[in-house]
Amino acid sequence: MQLGYFNMPLHPPGSDLAQTLADDLAQLVELDRLGYVEAWIGEHFTSEWENIPAPDLLIAQALGVTERIKLGTGVTNIPNHNPFTLAHRIAQLDQMSRGRLLWGIGSGGFIGDFRVAGIDPAVGEHREMTRKAVDLILDLWKEPGPGLYEHPRWSFNVPAPDDEIGLRVHVRPYQLPHPPIAMAGISVKSDTLEFAGERGYIPMSINFAPTRVLATHWESVAAGAAKAGRTADRADWRIARDIFVADTTKESRKQAMDGVLARDFDRYFRKLIPKGRGMGILKQDPDMSDADVTSEYMMDNVWVVGSREEVAEKLAKLNDDMGGFGVLLAMGHEWEPHGPWTESMGMLIEDVMPKVSRA
Repeated sequence: MQLGYFNMPLHPPGSDLAQTLADDLAQLVELDRLGYVEAWIGEHFTSEWENIPAPDLLIAQALGVTERIKLGTGVTNIPNHNPFTLAHRIAQLDQMSRGRLLWGIGSGGFIGDFRVAGIDPAVGEHREMTRKAVDLILDLWKEPGPGLYEHPRWSFNVPAPDDEIGLRVHVRPYQLPHPPIAMAGISVKSDTLEFAGERGYIPMSINFAPTRVLATHWESVAAGAAKAGRTADRADWRIARDIFVADTTKESRKQAMDGVLARDFDRYFRKLIPKGRGMGILKQDPDMSDADVTSEYMMDNVWVVGSREEVAEKLAKLNDDMGGFGVLLAMGHEWEPHGPWTESMGMLIEDVMPKVSRA
């Protein structure tokens, strides 16, 4: 099992955007120094908490100050983009990365961003739109035929080539035929992850999902792969988790409950999730009441909080319960207080992960 990072990011409303962008960049630099293999950056246009609307710009900046870590969009919300311009931005970014880019794609998840695009998620058109747009982008990275490409929500022309003046749609990714593509799943028996399995894309399971939900995620990936006549590889599966490591269990639980883990859950997710998919996605017991899904419940049932030994035991059990997976994605939060959080990220890769590998 390898170790990566997923940064939504999470900053309270009213935060200084210039400062939070600088802080998020500094995290990437430190993660690269520590040896984390990858980091994903979220995209949201109307969330004050998740305040990065252009992860490709942060990735471009990070490429110049990191050396090894792979960087991914987590995810590009396809309905908010024109496929022609998006194909060129991602291809250029992949060229700039020289092979360090991962392209996470999705059909959207934040209610405000759906409204920007004029989409009602209950209808489901965003999923069909996303799949058509992605197929078109993949075609644009080959040899697109000239002509008008239309969809009810976008249109563009591919001009006929003119070799005399060097006119053609020509920008291709550095990684051929395309950078690794990933899709994230949330729900029980996720259709998104089944599609990822069918296409051979990287499947990612969101941090909220208890093991009851996670087990259905791999079932979806495997079912999709079987449709395409393939066997899914568990080494591709990413599972995200909120993690905090300290010298003692008592200290780790105090940092979690008095710090940003509980703050972000209580002030943001506890209010956001009921407006979308509902609290059921967080429940290990489907019959438990919404009122019982507290930060204490999350710490005891979903988050991975404890001493080095305790966190290693929990992660080894998670790996065993799921039948194995390839990359653990530690969730991004503000590293405040900075000292304990920096120490936690260091202990996770230097002390905990070797113990998990030996378990």
